[in-house]
Amino acid sequence: MNRRNFLGLATSGMFAATAGAPSLSWANSEPGEQSMTTETSYALTRPAHIDQSHLVVTDLGRVSGFYQSMLGLTVIEKTASGEVLGVGGVPLLTLTTTRDARIAPRNAAGLFHTAFLMPNRAELARWLRHAAHNNVVLDGASDHLVSEAIYLSDPEGNGIEIYADRPHEEWKFRQDGTVEMATLRLDLQALYNSAPDERWGGMADGTAIGHLHLQVGDIPQADAFYRDVLGLTLMASRPGASFFATGGYHHHLAANIWNSRGAGARADNMTGL
Repeated sequence: MNRRNFLGLATSGMFAATAGAPSLSWANSEPGEQSMTTETSYALTRPAHIDQSHLVVTDLGRVSGFYQSMLGLTVIEKTASGEVLGVGGVPLLTLTTTRDARIAPRNAAGLFHTAFLMPNRAELARWLRHAAHNNVVLDGASDHLVSEAIYLSDPEGNGIEIYADRPHEEWKFRQDGTVEMATLRLDLQALYNSAPDERWGGMADGTAIGHLHLQVGDIPQADAFYRDVLGLTLMASRPGASFFATGGYHHHLAANIWNSRGAGARADNMTGL
């Protein structure tokens, strides 16, 4: 996709989030406390947040190379079965492979996408400029009111979201405590134009996994587990999807049945989360 075609892409993407076999961290801050100044910090200073994600892949070199060159992650550690990638020495994504790993069907339960949260809108624009000049194929782009998001997939079909939150003070909440979110057209041209004309040096320090979005077989069962068993707050609902969080964030975890309605348990050798 050339630069002109890329800049012409301003499609309404899917309303998403991410999930899989994440590492969940519990913060030592109160729900209203903000000790950092970037918008990344709001997601990460809630009572619990997503710390890392782990994907099983069939072609470790190809997938790792994609996350390094296209997303700007760096290899922090290599193991016998895989690699740990991150930003500024902070691990975010573990990739492992097994001899019998097989690509998961599109309708299988598992990962919908892993969402990488940029420290601010300027860094999102910088990544978009990098993507445009490297012919990255996008799956969509959306304005969700609380955030601006760009969607793509890695070489094995694992969904990825690159997003930046709008300031928390601008979010709108309903009387029942749920947050207003939508799926509107994102003006990619305006976002691209706001990026500085300089060489991209990779993801900025402070980049984090803001949320995970899962594919599940049944939403009521997902609600019963993530809300009633784990104690996450249901922050928003859409047809076939639920969005959960702690501390008033728009969502740290989401689940949908858009591709996976009725899906059963995953096979042990499936790729993905």
